[in-house]
Amino acid sequence: MVTRRNIIKGGAAAAFFAPFAGFAVTGAVAQNGPLFRFGIVADPQYAPVAPSLKMNRYYANSLWKLSDAIEAFNKEDLQFVATLGDIIDRHWESFSHILPLYDKLKHEHFFVLGNHDYDIAKEYLASVVRTVGMDKAYYDFTGGGYRFLVLDGNDVSTFAPPEGDPRREIAAARLDELKAKAAENAQSWNGSLSDEQFEWAEETMKKAQAAGEKVIVLNHYPVYPANEHNQWDSERIVEMLTGYDNFVAYFNGHNHAGNYGETGGKHFLNFKGMVDTPDTTAYSIVEVYGDRIEVRGVGREENRTLKI
Repeated sequence: MVTRRNIIKGGAAAAFFAPFAGFAVTGAVAQNGPLFRFGIVADPQYAPVAPSLKMNRYYANSLWKLSDAIEAFNKEDLQFVATLGDIIDRHWESFSHILPLYDKLKHEHFFVLGNHDYDIAKEYLASVVRTVGMDKAYYDFTGGGYRFLVLDGNDVSTFAPPEGDPRREIAAARLDELKAKAAENAQSWNGSLSDEQFEWAEETMKKAQAAGEKVIVLNHYPVYPANEHNQWDSERIVEMLTGYDNFVAYFNGHNHAGNYGETGGKHFLNFKGMVDTPDTTAYSIVEVYGDRIEVRGVGREENRTLKI
């Protein structure tokens, strides 16, 4: 059996997980229950280091917080669990501490990568995607009449591409342009989509629309409302997504305080960071109904109803 622990040990020769086969709606629909449920974790940001009292981040505590969340997820009828980036805070070795916890998860799991997942020695940058068991940093999957788009906001950034990659020069130019405009999200710890990824996202939205599928987008970076944590190209992403009537919601992490915005009946929800506070966790169970999405928050995460 291929596990994330094997992948850490196997290095370049490691195999990838089998493709996700999708899922149907649950039997609870007949009793007016949800079409399906899934779990969300944002920003565990683990590292075996002392806490940052100034930032209220307790990096090492994320091991027991995530363990507790996985135990709770395993008691739920879920189709999958997604982690919205920043699995680690820093250091390549941190992956080998936290990834084995996911082997205990009974449900399918999907990773989104965040900026801190690349806060590692430069020689490991090209190995991050493979190490967490992904074939590519952006992808999509389907289930329950929905298509899930997983975006890679690190694609064009000053930190994620390997040294010498032309995307670093493009990222530096984009950041300089935003700084010249005094944009609040002109931060070196944000990033953007490549033009290739943006075109893929738009084509995938069209494919979902043609198939009669609703769409939920998963990313590490927020794009709405305006915030210093927003992805550099947030405006064009919002414009593109809200142009499709089958787009329902955008879920992300990165801003540990959490955030929410709505425009044109479309929801943009920033989940709170698990790493924050010494003893209070943050994760969610998301229930998708025909007319709404119910977010059942645990710990710092609050309950929400998002109407479709």
